[in-house]
Amino acid sequence: MTAETVRVLLCDDHEMVRAGLRSFFELQDGIEVVGEASTAEQALALIGRARPDVVLMDLVLPGMSGVEAVRRITADHPAVKVLVLTSFSSDNTVLDAVRAGAAGYLLKDVNPSELAGALRTVHAGGSPLHPSVAAAVMRNVSEPEHLTHREREVLGLIARGMSNRLIARELALSEKTVKAHVSAILGKLGAADRTQAALWAVRHLPEDLRP
Repeated sequence: MTAETVRVLLCDDHEMVRAGLRSFFELQDGIEVVGEASTAEQALALIGRARPDVVLMDLVLPGMSGVEAVRRITADHPAVKVLVLTSFSSDNTVLDAVRAGAAGYLLKDVNPSELAGALRTVHAGGSPLHPSVAAAVMRNVSEPEHLTHREREVLGLIARGMSNRLIARELALSEKTVKAHVSAILGKLGAADRTQAALWAVRHLPEDLRP
């Protein structure tokens, strides 16, 4: 295991799904399954011991819902990212999960290699979304006020999954300045978070600024 290994906690109430995911990830370089949970409560209890980087979370679970689990994980463990993997893509479900703090949202028909890539993307600060999920979020993101050239540059790098630190390095700015730009961008877009901002970028930014 290297420093770049993504530590993953699986949360799905179907044992066969978890077994399949574990078997697949065991064959992938740089991904380690550090725990399994069949309920949201189990996942929350395991996080402190297993220390995952990413929780791969179904939304339909017995007891506490996956959306509530996402909300609690992001509140109590802000360093842990949540990647939703579910069968449901209704607008309400998608928006509830994104607003709760999900870093990415995939459907269970995702290609296995895309799933592995999505885990790495989430760990690196990106926001992978299934196309139908992206459409649902876009339907609920308002048209923005005018973005400055610098804000568009920052937004393009957000859409590429870069953290504030990497954006600062890329544009030769301080992290404080980048943070201010990100806040301004979210306000102008009416976006709740970087995920929604990234989606707007993919749809609206010129090709040279897109990811």
